[in-house]
Amino acid sequence: MVKKQPPVKKASNVNEKKGKEVKKSSEREKLIIYQLFPRIFTNTNDKCQPWGTLEINGSGKFNDLKGALLKELKDLGVNCLWLTGVIEHATKSDFTKYGIEKDNPNVVKGEAGSPYAIKDYYDVDPALAENPETRMEEFEECVRRIHDAGMKVLIDFVPNHTARRYHSDVAPAGIKDFGAEDDTTKQFSPNNNYYYITNQLFSPSIPLDKEGTEPYFEFPAKATGNDCFTAFCGETDWYETVKLNYGHDYGDWSDHFNPVPDTWLKMLHILRFWASKGIDGFRCDMVFMVPLPFWHWVIPQVKKDYPSLLFIGEIYDVGQYRPFLDYGCFDYLYDKVNLYDTLVDIDIHNHSAARLTDAWQTVDGIGDSMLNFLENHDEVRYGSRAYAGDPSKVLPALVVSSMISRGPFMLYYGQELGESATENEGFAGYNDRTTIFDYWSCSTLRRWYDNGRPSERNLTSQEKWLRGVYQRVLTLCNRETAIREGAFFDLMYVNLQNRHFDPHRNFAFLRYTKTERLLIIVNFASEKRHVEVSVPELAFGMATLPIGEVKATELLSGEKYELELRPDTPVSLDIEGRGALILKF
Repeated sequence: MVKKQPPVKKASNVNEKKGKEVKKSSEREKLIIYQLFPRIFTNTNDKCQPWGTLEINGSGKFNDLKGALLKELKDLGVNCLWLTGVIEHATKSDFTKYGIEKDNPNVVKGEAGSPYAIKDYYDVDPALAENPETRMEEFEECVRRIHDAGMKVLIDFVPNHTARRYHSDVAPAGIKDFGAEDDTTKQFSPNNNYYYITNQLFSPSIPLDKEGTEPYFEFPAKATGNDCFTAFCGETDWYETVKLNYGHDYGDWSDHFNPVPDTWLKMLHILRFWASKGIDGFRCDMVFMVPLPFWHWVIPQVKKDYPSLLFIGEIYDVGQYRPFLDYGCFDYLYDKVNLYDTLVDIDIHNHSAARLTDAWQTVDGIGDSMLNFLENHDEVRYGSRAYAGDPSKVLPALVVSSMISRGPFMLYYGQELGESATENEGFAGYNDRTTIFDYWSCSTLRRWYDNGRPSERNLTSQEKWLRGVYQRVLTLCNRETAIREGAFFDLMYVNLQNRHFDPHRNFAFLRYTKTERLLIIVNFASEKRHVEVSVPELAFGMATLPIGEVKATELLSGEKYELELRPDTPVSLDIEGRGALILKF
């Protein structure tokens, strides 16, 4: 039985006060990461052209990340910014007057270039600086401002590949470029930084003389970054990158890790260099393409000097999760191929919500080390035609992804506004993702940013509503001890045969501590549902649930309920289509 009472006014203010009190005594904070491209995030040009140059389309700057903007992100519930595309990468833009070597445009994707084709591990992208001559100082000041706003800072570490031509013009004394001392007559040598296709010219299927005055020339050819050990890579390969050699011979699959390979030593120095800039951690690109023993060797060494530094690994093989956490020493790993893909299947491929039980069981024991998300730069936008087609449908997936564990949750810039990537930016084309290769700006973000005065005044009613949804969910993740620090109890096993609960469209679970208990129910169906949720006697014991008539507050709306809570009596509730209930007893 349930008696629904009118919503209590100013409930959110009460929660805010209580949340602040809890946070003071808490020893743990759930990471809420906001991934953003500085290049696009604050670009205010509303007349960007496909394939537009830096001069035509412009770029956001490090100096834009300040004041009210940072406060708005913090108020959204964010406590960590991942600045994507910081380290200097190959580009078609010309910065030679600042002492930066020009890149050959024939092996650069887009006008801006891929942020994962690194040309100088010791520098930042000059396009992100108001004054390229002081670009590193502008980055360092940006890090300080973010810290002053109460948030952490992550940047990318790209260990698997570099741009096809690598040269550092600002490396510390004594540091030599990758490949500078390679023996190019050998396909593999433990002392080489790259792999070579000996006596063969680099001859991909893309033209190498289409742009600029100088055709791209590479002899002998180097292996391409996506483990393409041929000189004849195609346009779908990572032709703008070259694979780094960590001592693994792909010819006979032998390892040569003793003595320590030169690439390992170079990367250790690079990690320490960036750690010294005051950042809080690295999102490490394609970690499974680098030998696991390297991570086991390098991460502990960096953490000797920077013990709180975070290492987050991008990985796509569930079977490697535990080795990369245990032996590889990572703090967190992407859970793309498990939870994210399961949510995609539920949302658009008619899979049952009960499959979420398989997802958490797959990572049982390591779930708190999984980074969950609904969007990032590699995946399609949630609201795009390739996914939900409507960003307002997000609540059930958002609640599950952010509240199923104590691990981090990440959102992608503009996600909270419903950015759906409907434009052709140039190289990226219409691919349902926001470009990482082009200079561009997004209408949703431009209107919210409002030339440095971020607010909701220029947003549509749906955008305002959606941002409010994200804000309520994300702030609850740290205000509520049961979500931030509590245990998880799946209620599906007692409801699979429940005639008044649809395991195809509904998912229910508990989050709890010794003093707080939350019942969370989501509805992936488009229509409103009446559900009756059974709670087993085991859960009453583990979560010390009260028995009998109890009062509860629904944390998303502030509405009050009176519930009959007993092991032999299902909790009876109504839940809106594409909705969620977070009931606190």
